[in-house]
Amino acid sequence: MGRPGRRWLLCCITGFAFAFLWLTDPTTSPDNLQVLRKFAFQVSWTTEEILYRLDVGWPNRPEYFTGTTFCVAIDSLSGLVYVAQRGDNIPKVLVFTEDGYFLRSWNYTVDTPHGIFAASTLHEQSVWITDVGSGSYGHTIKKYNSFGDLVQVLGTPGKKGTGLTPLQFDNPAELYVADTGDIYIVDGDGGLNNRLIKLSQDFMILWLHGERGTGPAKFNIPHSVTVDSSGRVWIADRGNKRIQVFDKDTGEWLGAWTNCFTEEGPSSVRFTPDGKYVIVAQLNLSRVLLVAAPPVGSIGNCSVINTIQLADQVLPHLLDVSGKTGAIYVAEIGAKQVQKYVPVEGYFPSFTHS
Repeated sequence: MGRPGRRWLLCCITGFAFAFLWLTDPTTSPDNLQVLRKFAFQVSWTTEEILYRLDVGWPNRPEYFTGTTFCVAIDSLSGLVYVAQRGDNIPKVLVFTEDGYFLRSWNYTVDTPHGIFAASTLHEQSVWITDVGSGSYGHTIKKYNSFGDLVQVLGTPGKKGTGLTPLQFDNPAELYVADTGDIYIVDGDGGLNNRLIKLSQDFMILWLHGERGTGPAKFNIPHSVTVDSSGRVWIADRGNKRIQVFDKDTGEWLGAWTNCFTEEGPSSVRFTPDGKYVIVAQLNLSRVLLVAAPPVGSIGNCSVINTIQLADQVLPHLLDVSGKTGAIYVAEIGAKQVQKYVPVEGYFPSFTHS
């Protein structure tokens, strides 16, 4: 067993010893007993090496999570973490530092957030939110600055549809904004549309795939989108239990992964900063997969390297990865929180730990 494995075993032994002492302490309150038992008996043993560990101190003030946390986005350039949550009479967007300090919140023109993306340059900090609400701000994709001021609206506010001129959405799930300003959108979290759209920085349609089905370049709930450093667009085709891959310039279909998702489809897809691994969430299985990224020119089959098994009913919905540290931030709609997992020292030497 390697050094990280020994550290993990020691931590587990210590943790269960502490749990036993607390459970048998007559002064322990019933509420604390219930919480501790839930934790103690949901730890998942695995023979895999531990590549990520939970940062139990993030954030410093978890009580700011007052709703159902649907999505999270990392602005690695500014060191900020944006969390969008749903609920009545609560702030819809929370802003933390990557170190876990709460900075601010805002609620302007946000109805029912589903996906979020931080796209910042040296000259501009921007946050994009997909809104699936039925109110006056719903069925849109909106761009904000980091303080919540509305900058741009895509779609027809409050009106769902399938139109392209003007552009309409129905439950847009997520988007990815490239450094060039091009925008990749997956539209159709159970709505009228099942499509992938690429827009230019001035919001002209460059290409799209837009039909429900099971064949290549067809979708059933396209739920998450990301782009790798090799120019490939990766789509979590959740209802079809697969990830589909496209060329970012032409939209050409390059292949699909199905073998890793026989139990449940992927709900979120991202890459580690070095591009070597694909991070995938599976909602109802409450787990996160670390998958080997294929080389350029080949998609091949999915190969799981490591698994982060969460407790039952945690329900990881969407996640994001820090471009600086490689930390994984997971928005959990069951647990109503965002958790941070950091790489174990020595496994990812190219990442800077914080």
